[in-house]
Amino acid sequence: MATIAFIGTGFVADYYMTTLANHPGLMLAGAWDREPARLDRFSTFHGVRAYGSLDECLSDPGVDIIVNLTNPESHFALNCSALEAGKHVYCEKPLGMTYDEAVKVIELAETKRLTVCGAPANGLSDALRLTAQLIEAGRIGTPRLAYAEMEDGPVFKDNWRDWRSRSGAAWPGLHEFEVGCTLEHAGYGLSWLVALFGPVAGGQAFSALAFPDKGPGTEGRTLAADFSVGCLSFESGVTARLTCGLAAPRDRSLTIVGDEGMIVVGDLWDDRSPVHLSRFDEKPPLLQRLAGRFERKRGRVLPLTLTRGKPVRYPFPPSASSLSAFPSRIDFARGIAAMAEAIGTGEVPFFSGRRALHLTELALALNGGIGAFEPKSRF
Repeated sequence: MATIAFIGTGFVADYYMTTLANHPGLMLAGAWDREPARLDRFSTFHGVRAYGSLDECLSDPGVDIIVNLTNPESHFALNCSALEAGKHVYCEKPLGMTYDEAVKVIELAETKRLTVCGAPANGLSDALRLTAQLIEAGRIGTPRLAYAEMEDGPVFKDNWRDWRSRSGAAWPGLHEFEVGCTLEHAGYGLSWLVALFGPVAGGQAFSALAFPDKGPGTEGRTLAADFSVGCLSFESGVTARLTCGLAAPRDRSLTIVGDEGMIVVGDLWDDRSPVHLSRFDEKPPLLQRLAGRFERKRGRVLPLTLTRGKPVRYPFPPSASSLSAFPSRIDFARGIAAMAEAIGTGEVPFFSGRRALHLTELALALNGGIGAFEPKSRF
């Protein structure tokens, strides 16, 4: 049993509360937030203890892991404070707002012999497990190319000001526009890519503010890039492209092309996303063949998109029974549970330490659109 405490009770905290039920080995001691009204609303709704201050939370001798759910600009300072208090840290992305900050967090943890893990937990999903099994079994031959999409649709044109979490916390849309969708979303694609293909050797990054006018309430604000694309070269030989955006039609898919076939993962935000497999030496499914014949006969493209290949049945039962509502069908608490289990057995959690630093460095590079880059971090 590992005891944890939440710091930050905003929109994302309810995702963690919903999925905490999947992990009986985790016990929530309480929560703290710098906004008393938000903390009271969260603690009352979920029936959890509300700490009176940050110091009270960090000094609680019964807490093993601090779960940092504050805004990105607060991550670095809070991570360091928690480590100085002798606590392990599970941090929402990123570890810090600069590479140097992230390095200091990891080095402090190593000095203190403590563990720092980084979100997101979708890199531990059932869908990734299935995809990895297909690759390891040689179903598509050697992976060569990957396309990861993190397009969230024209969010700023939606009624985002009315979005609320289960406990009533507002979605921090304005803040996300100011920080940038890449820092918020690139990790969902990067965690998959790094888990499947290992570290990145180098890449090219580009980002832009394509829509400077995000509507009422954003006037006069300094907004971050709402589009980014990165081309990544992995040490394993795989080449990948990752896009992030807040305007193009929603697409959170991953396509992996190998020598002998292709895997398409429908939604990286879905713990058990549909996974399709196609091989170059096999006939496509009947519907895809009929659609191809129709297009060739009529000389035009059909106004629909069929996922290439056949759906793969999951050979193992679901790992999570409680997930948040669509679209965030991620077991958010799984990352904390995996961390606690590894610490308990003396092992190194997968998304911890230098690997967590590597993911943060990649996200920062893509967000900054810095052109050619070679990661300094290695694992």
